[in-house]
Amino acid sequence: MSPVVKKKGEKFTIPSKYLLFVLTVLCCVAMLLTFGTDLFNIPLNSAAGYVIVPFQQGISKTGEWLSRRSDELKQIRDLLEENARLKDQVAELTSENTVLQQNYYELNRLEDLLELKEEYNQYTSVGARIISRDSGNWYSNFVVDKGYEDGIAVDMNVMADGGLVGRVTSVGPNWAKVTSIISDHSNVSATVMPEGDNLIVSGDLQLMKNGVIRFSQLLDGDDGVEPGNKVVTSSISDKFLADILIGYIDTINLDANNLTKSGYITPVVDFEHMEEVLILTQLKTQIEEEDAQE
Repeated sequence: MSPVVKKKGEKFTIPSKYLLFVLTVLCCVAMLLTFGTDLFNIPLNSAAGYVIVPFQQGISKTGEWLSRRSDELKQIRDLLEENARLKDQVAELTSENTVLQQNYYELNRLEDLLELKEEYNQYTSVGARIISRDSGNWYSNFVVDKGYEDGIAVDMNVMADGGLVGRVTSVGPNWAKVTSIISDHSNVSATVMPEGDNLIVSGDLQLMKNGVIRFSQLLDGDDGVEPGNKVVTSSISDKFLADILIGYIDTINLDANNLTKSGYITPVVDFEHMEEVLILTQLKTQIEEEDAQE
């Protein structure tokens, strides 16, 4: 057999079975040295001190941070839930407060209406709520929720705020239309107190922008009428009951004929804000007939 000749340039290799044998021997030696001696304890402990301990500290701090974050997130969720509950409570309380305020205002209005009823207790009356009105800022014409089924009839006088509002001009079974004294072409026979001089009160929606209505045909020969004097319905009116407050003299002017005076009256009724009215259920003609029979 001819000897094996290594060719030039060919790499030297160790058979795998020899390499596996060598590695096995080295592993066994390392195991014997590890378990039988302290040769590697010091280097390993030193490595643990520099590598493992900081790693453990990092893990510990990370765990603490995650725990704190978890607690904070739980607190945030609890606060959000509590905030939602509080918002619901605030909304509920706000709604209840609104209802209470509305009831309070309505109670005050009804108390005012009751006082008005007692002030004019010589007349029978019934309260009514306004359910609609003409367009515009003023209650010049409006409809109430009482009709002939409630004993309401045309020409019955209507009051609010302690004074005259107007009169019923049409009526249905459960509704009635009211024309107020501020309406254009409305005229009321009135008297200035305490002088007793008669005048005519006329509606004027344009003047109501300044909070007044017109009066005319005032005979004031003694010049006794002054701003601030009370104006009430006259006993000679054919539709309005006597002595119902209309308002107060605001301005007086001498007419061109030098005989009569005219000017403006500030109505006692707030014709911009009304919700309930008092309807006097006795007609002027009925009262005159009763007085004539007596």
